[in-house]
Amino acid sequence: MPIYEYHCKKCDQGFEYLVFGNDEPKNCPSCSSRKVSRMMSACGFKTGGGSSESAGSSAASSSSCKGCSASSCSGCGS
Repeated sequence: MPIYEYHCKKCDQGFEYLVFGNDEPKNCPSCSSRKVSRMMSACGFKTGGGSSESAGSSAASSSSCKGCSASSCSGCGS
């Protein structure tokens, strides 16, 4: 059962919703508006190996370091 992120178009609030089957949230928990949309979210994952770099993100092409042009922290040594 995945947890999806949603955004309310009326009150501009984000929220998460645990989805059972095809179930979708009926309304925003903050303002009760029915104008909600599911957001694209990056998922995290854990890679095998014994190095200190064990967590990753699905956004593989973006760097996690500020001001760094490498595609991963192993590229710049941070």
